[in-house]
Amino acid sequence: MTGTDLAGLLTGARIVPVLTVPDPRTAAPLARALAAGGARCAEVTFRTPDAEQVVKAMAAEGGLVVGAGTVLTAEQAERAVAAGARFLVSPGLDDEVLDAARALGVPVAPGVATATELMRAVRAGIDTVKLFPAEPLGGRAMLRALAAPFPGVRFMPTGGIDAAALPGYLREPSVLAVGGSWMATPALLASGDYEEIRRLTAEAVERSVP
Repeated sequence: MTGTDLAGLLTGARIVPVLTVPDPRTAAPLARALAAGGARCAEVTFRTPDAEQVVKAMAAEGGLVVGAGTVLTAEQAERAVAAGARFLVSPGLDDEVLDAARALGVPVAPGVATATELMRAVRAGIDTVKLFPAEPLGGRAMLRALAAPFPGVRFMPTGGIDAAALPGYLREPSVLAVGGSWMATPALLASGDYEEIRRLTAEAVERSVP
């Protein structure tokens, strides 16, 4: 599965909320808040022990295309898809994760930070990658530098991007979608402020409309 499949799966969504959710009990109301704000998809990071349960609960709500992020191993990829993840995102480029995604029949966006990694991704048949960590790497300037020699590649920049930086990234022709965590921070989840999550999501979605 390639990034082209990912583009179709996201159905035009240009915002990907990146979620680290410690408590699976918050997953269902979180999914409802994101969907109410206009989000079409979400990426649940496998950084917590209960990430599988979070994926399962959010997918069961039915309002979002739910994927799994921070996928580091083939075993995690298998667990994520079994829980209901429909796409995979990794912070780096790992052949075993790519092979697992192909075997599981789901799109995958591997992370790249250099031209060499991007060349490897292209050789592996990937045409959509995650630029990570986007802001520390140099932001839009780095994005343009990598995109220039690879006109067929689409990027999902993630890492350090906030609401203020979002419009600039979305104006870049090579950008498929932007990943960000500011819409549902750990503090907002801990306080159960789903209305603020909905508001921030709606604001981001509005900014993403050309």
